[in-house]
Amino acid sequence: MAGKPTIADVAQAAGVSKGLVSFALNDRPGVAPATRRRILDVAQELGFRPSVQGRSLSTRLAYSVGLVIARDADLVAADPFYPPFIAGAESVLVDAGRTLTLSVLGRERDEAAHYRALVADRRVDGVIIGDIRPDDSRLDLLAELELPAVTLGSTGDARFPAVTIDDAAGVVATARHLLDLGHRRIAMVAGPRELVHGARRADALRRVLTEAGVGGPTVVETDFSPLAAARATEALLAAADPPTAIVYGNDVAAAAGISVLREHGLDVPRGISVCGFDDSEIARWTVPALTTVSTDPGRWGAAAARALLDLLAGQPATDQDLGPARLVVRRSTGPVPAGHETQE
Repeated sequence: MAGKPTIADVAQAAGVSKGLVSFALNDRPGVAPATRRRILDVAQELGFRPSVQGRSLSTRLAYSVGLVIARDADLVAADPFYPPFIAGAESVLVDAGRTLTLSVLGRERDEAAHYRALVADRRVDGVIIGDIRPDDSRLDLLAELELPAVTLGSTGDARFPAVTIDDAAGVVATARHLLDLGHRRIAMVAGPRELVHGARRADALRRVLTEAGVGGPTVVETDFSPLAAARATEALLAAADPPTAIVYGNDVAAAAGISVLREHGLDVPRGISVCGFDDSEIARWTVPALTTVSTDPGRWGAAAARALLDLLAGQPATDQDLGPARLVVRRSTGPVPAGHETQE
């Protein structure tokens, strides 16, 4: 066959009309299951790939889903969560013949206007919503726009299914691990409380330490960036009673913290223990290797993509719980330094 196969070639080889081929390829009703299977098999054998632009025009679908991240671009670039999350989502979307449209919006951008533009321009069929906020105004906006969405974390809003991971469980395990090692002065370089998961993790650490009779931790709120983590570490070390252990909001922040600690002559973990979060690739290659919490962002991304595809296909939309985050103990945590065992 000369040139690229066309829909007419598929129709002729399958012994059906071009219209029926279009219906089968676009998964529209009116095609018997056996006939649909034959058409799809013939299309695969011929190497026929329908034009996404043509499919969009005929079905009024974008064949793309959106992920809008309302953070400055440099913060997104430094965050180890997003590359595996996006890769996990893409692995599912590619097999479904869809793409991921990523938008990174700095704080000066109008997020609501961007969602409206995505819908007006028919650039996405649905969206994945992360960085959930208290009383998140995006949910009412998406309902108004009739834009299907899946949230990363529970919102309590039945209109939108959620894919959740119990990240607080990882913080609880981290706190207990440090308490078992004898630490009593534990600090946290946390994410912003304006994000639900930032507040939830800090509150989980505070709860465990309070229940253990240690008293609340020192919590320094940051934007998750390495620079902010380095500055927070400097501030913690300058305190009258500096911590013997620091829990960071992500692994890159922890790596920045370790650099500051070394500049101050502190050995990790003999002089101070350090924990990260996310179990990203860098956690295995810091020196020492980083004790951290695994949330498996790739699995989370794949699950969110599957949930959104089910929603777009008219399947029942229910919340999906991926279970608790898991503490991974490596070499950056150790017993409380001598002389600090009973100090609180």
